[in-house]
Amino acid sequence: MADLAILYEHPAWFTPLFAALDRRGIDYVAATADGHGFDPADPTPPAPVVFNRIAMSSFLRQPEHPIFYAQALMAHWAAQGARVVNGPAALAVDASKARQLSLIAGLGLGIPATRIVHRAADLVAASEGLRFPIVVKANIGGSGAGIVRYDDVAALAASVADGTTPDSIDRVLMVQEYTPVRGGAITRIETLGGKYLYALGVDGGGSFDLCPADVCLVAPGKASIAIDRVEPDAALVDAAERIVQAAGIDVGGVEVMIDDRDGTARFYDINALSNFVADPLSVLGWDPHERLVDWLEMKIAEAKT
Repeated sequence: MADLAILYEHPAWFTPLFAALDRRGIDYVAATADGHGFDPADPTPPAPVVFNRIAMSSFLRQPEHPIFYAQALMAHWAAQGARVVNGPAALAVDASKARQLSLIAGLGLGIPATRIVHRAADLVAASEGLRFPIVVKANIGGSGAGIVRYDDVAALAASVADGTTPDSIDRVLMVQEYTPVRGGAITRIETLGGKYLYALGVDGGGSFDLCPADVCLVAPGKASIAIDRVEPDAALVDAAERIVQAAGIDVGGVEVMIDDRDGTARFYDINALSNFVADPLSVLGWDPHERLVDWLEMKIAEAKT
């Protein structure tokens, strides 16, 4: 049995992680979700530590995506005694923007004003009392997919009537006030082991796709985004740590924007699949994959005792 098992979906996203593991000589197996299967009566996990690397955006790349399969698989391996990194609890939150916002608001933190429905026909009624412009979002999205802005209720009603509103693979939709972002850049706070790792200011020039990783930046047709290292104030760092700890996320990012209308920090996204920033040595001065492998080595040692 290997010390570490990794389940992933995207063929290019984890090359830096695998390279870091290879440099350390860690005994690991990496399996793609496609072609994978499991026996629910099998009591043996593939390794004492399992690292879940399934992206919510996988549905964009293949209709037979592994999102819900991974939820069942990680729950099974956790029940068999594996230490699952970003396990069932994290997956449940990662796979639901509605749950994310409820969790954040339950911690007493700011979120964009939002209403949740499960039918497109209910979007117009749900928008009552919200300030336009609004955005309609898919509950399960990724890379900015499933988000459309509407500047007035007539535009939203017309989109509902002609069937062009966003859809979500789980049939859950949200109507959310569009937040004018102070300074134009959101802040993405990355965490590891429930603690602050680093933060980025990300300005997409109005785009909803703010993924800062290498493979995101070179994606065909993707608009350019500006990325800078930032140091959030202590209150934002504390809030991000509270969010990921409450969500059960071992490795992940939290996105927050400062509402230009009133200066409120509004947290709006929790991402349990962090690919880390492109060109980390230039942006950060160090490679977060090395810190991640340090942490994984610690978890492997703990699981063996």
